[in-house]
Amino acid sequence: MKIRQKNSASFACIAFCVLTIALGTLHAQTQDANRIEAPVMLNRDQASAILPPSVFFRGQSAPIQGRNSAGLRMTDGKLVLSAIVDTSGYSSALQQTYQAYLLTEVPLTIASQKLPPGAYGFGFVAGNMIVMDIGGNEILRVDINRDEKLTRPNPLQILPGGAAAQFRLYLGRNYVLLSSASR
Repeated sequence: MKIRQKNSASFACIAFCVLTIALGTLHAQTQDANRIEAPVMLNRDQASAILPPSVFFRGQSAPIQGRNSAGLRMTDGKLVLSAIVDTSGYSSALQQTYQAYLLTEVPLTIASQKLPPGAYGFGFVAGNMIVMDIGGNEILRVDINRDEKLTRPNPLQILPGGAAAQFRLYLGRNYVLLSSASR
């Protein structure tokens, strides 16, 4: 009787170890399958399907314009999403600065400045991109570039930036360069 109990306990221990190893291997394979070689641009349909229908900024909720959204899926599967926001309920002074929303799960480099993961409002104003926290406080200001050669500017889009894993975030013909700061 004691031998059967020992064999049963040994079998249970071995089965547990095999199961643990198998699950660990499956988890590693799943992570490898989700890893992509380079960041992938998301079109407006893909980005708007992920973005919430409305966003919070400076004490108010405003709907996004899904038709004017874009995003990136980084190599680790994390997202960078942006959309133009309907700011009709905001003061005219704030409407000039708060034109779009940026959600990022990764630290970004915008132009040469670092932006931590988070939710932000931003706008392109007087030659600058102004990024604000959700309380409306300015936290980043960089120069914007203008692309006169862009054949069909959209209100908001993300296009390749020329260098590997670098992108251009456009509002119309104006853009800033962005990339993952964790590279």
